[in-house]
Amino acid sequence: MTASHSPQPTKQSLPSDQLDADATIKDSPKDLATTYVKGIAMGAADIVPGVSGGTIALIAGIYERLINAIGSIGPDLWKVYRQQGGIKGLMAIWRHVDATFLLVLVLGIATSFATLSGFIKNLLDHQPLLIWSFFFGLVVATVVILLSEIKRWNIARAALFIVGIVAAVTISNLPPLTTEPSLTYIFFSGALAICAMILPGISGSFILLLLGVYDRVLEAVHSFNFPIIFTLMGGMITGLLLFTRALKWLLAHYYQGTLALLTGFIAGSLVKVWPWKVDELGTLAGDAINNVAPWHYPSGAQWFTTIGLMVLGAVLVSALSWWGNKTKPIDG
Repeated sequence: MTASHSPQPTKQSLPSDQLDADATIKDSPKDLATTYVKGIAMGAADIVPGVSGGTIALIAGIYERLINAIGSIGPDLWKVYRQQGGIKGLMAIWRHVDATFLLVLVLGIATSFATLSGFIKNLLDHQPLLIWSFFFGLVVATVVILLSEIKRWNIARAALFIVGIVAAVTISNLPPLTTEPSLTYIFFSGALAICAMILPGISGSFILLLLGVYDRVLEAVHSFNFPIIFTLMGGMITGLLLFTRALKWLLAHYYQGTLALLTGFIAGSLVKVWPWKVDELGTLAGDAINNVAPWHYPSGAQWFTTIGLMVLGAVLVSALSWWGNKTKPIDG
């Protein structure tokens, strides 16, 4: 799936039975470097509670490849291995799951979490209007681009688009839980968060925030608390493997309808990324959750700055869409 054309007969959009064949995408070193940078962009988006890394993957042209790669991981890998056995069998598994692509992408995401989490959290705490304005513009541009990709609108696709909006708005307005999370709780929180993280428009970090573990996870990353980090990763891996197979099937068989639903998710997330937010007392705070009209914002609407950052976000996501199309690797 890319942001500027309908699905072509590549590995990303072939039916699921053909996707399971031993067809691979040939990645040059330049392609891998591009994937790494896109992973960094996905990680940066996932740090913000309200922006989904799946949105970045979708607009960057790697979403279907990501879903297909993860969805290829399962019990059938043993069959792939047995066909050749030994080192050749292991290499067949590596190609089957597009492991080079996944590894480079995960390294990019991990790099972003390790280097940008503190910086972005500081902006959220001290300059929330600036960062929310930037991401609001980014999300609006994403919705516009993806709406142009939905061909032949009908009642079913319009309904799916509306369902996506309603689901995202509902989730965005749920009150966060306040509890001291156990490792078991963190595991299941990770499983739920990764399902949201892979869906464009629904933020995995926002799910962690709703479940009351977001601050604990950020603290664990900063302090290298490996028990919490590994528990969260275990939950994420479990949830990811269970969820992506269904999404892979939907993309292969109902591409346009699934795209309408995902675009609805992204549009609904605009409620969460609205820039002008205040806390329960109507004042500015790092954990502000209530949206207000720009002219009711305590420090003023700051139109010049906010509109400028929205335009910057829109320009960057448009450039990312163009770059995603230009750098899309060739099947082999």
